[in-house]
This record gives sequence, structure tokens and C-alpha cells, in this order.
Amino acid sequence: MYAFVATPTRASVGRVFRAAAERKVRAAGYPPERLPPGQYLTDIWPVLHAGEVPSVDLATWTLRVFGEVERELELSWTEFCALPRTRRVQDIHCVTRWSRFDVEFEGVHWRELAPRCHPRPTARFAIAHAEQGFTANVPLAALEHADALLATHADGAPLTAEHGGPLRLVVPGAYFWKSAKWLRAIELSPVDRPGFWERYGYANDADPWQEHRYAF
Repeated sequence: MYAFVATPTRASVGRVFRAAAERKVRAAGYPPERLPPGQYLTDIWPVLHAGEVPSVDLATWTLRVFGEVERELELSWTEFCALPRTRRVQDIHCVTRWSRFDVEFEGVHWRELAPRCHPRPTARFAIAHAEQGFTANVPLAALEHADALLATHADGAPLTAEHGGPLRLVVPGAYFWKSAKWLRAIELSPVDRPGFWERYGYANDADPWQEHRYAF
């Protein structure tokens, strides 16, 4: 006589994972609803990227803004760092399921660049161009968000190269692949164009609260 053994379903595994994740969030002193579905809390900052960490020479480094603008803009590192700076504290969520709460980013907000390049009314999307040909696409409204930054620092220290230094984009409300490391240019566009990870099947809007991880 054979005993019946129930096979765990995907839903039951998900409930167990969520319950364990919520216990860890409560133990850390946070409300569990702060954690998006499918995520777990970590107090470290994992290093994840495609390819090698680029070597950057700040003496020749520039940031370019081009596309649907009235005036193309190119700033040296010194010129960029002279712009007014902003600090924002926010949570970050990686598509690989880790979340890290209360990260303080410091950098330059898009509002400091917009008057210098004068976006055209046709500009609706922003394509972040990074080292090694990497791109990430977001609506222009994502750059205009109060918590978005072109960040040079995290938690009071300059961004390390492994975490995207000297400059990375920080896009709130999206999985962290949208926050392109090693930022070198922002292209404004009238139409959306899939970025590097989107061309490999990642979801275009990357909403962690809806678990928009993949497009398949």
C-alpha cells in the first residue's frame, strides 16, 4: 500500500517564501508591506552586472545629453560635480529578488540638467547610455520623479566601480536594472526603445510591486 505524498505547488512554495521573508522584515523593525512580492530583505549590497567592471579616467570622462533637446549638453566630471546636489533615501529592489531598505543616494537631479539642454515637447522617453554599450530605457517622467538621481554617492561614500561609480542612474519604483551603472549619456527620444536587459526578455516597465520581471 502506497502513502500519498502531496507535491508542493508553486503557490504553496511562494507562501512559505513570503512568510519567511516577512519574518525577517519584522525582525529588522520594518513593516512587512514595505517589501514587494517575491523579494527578501538583505542588509548587504550584492554586486551584479554583465561584463567586466570598466576602468574610468575622470580626466577625460564626460556626460552627454542629446536627442530630443534644443541644445546638446556635454559636461566634464568637474562641471558635473559643480551642479547643485540632492540627497534621497529610498529602497532598492533587484530582479534577482533581494531588496535593501533606506539607501541614501547623493547626486544631481534631472531638474539641474533640463534647463541646460531644453528638452523638446516631443521628448517622452529617456535612454540611459552606459559604458560598454549598455542601455536602459525609462519614461522621461521617471527622471523627473523627485527621488530620481544621477548618483555619485551611496550611504555617504562615493559609489565604488562595482556599484556603478563614478555615476549611475537611480530610478525609483523600478527593479534596479533600470538604474544603469557607469552612466555616460542620456538620450531623449519621442519613442521608447528597449534597453539591454529588455532585449534579453526582461519586462519593459520593471514594476516590483506587480512582479514585472520578465516579458515571457
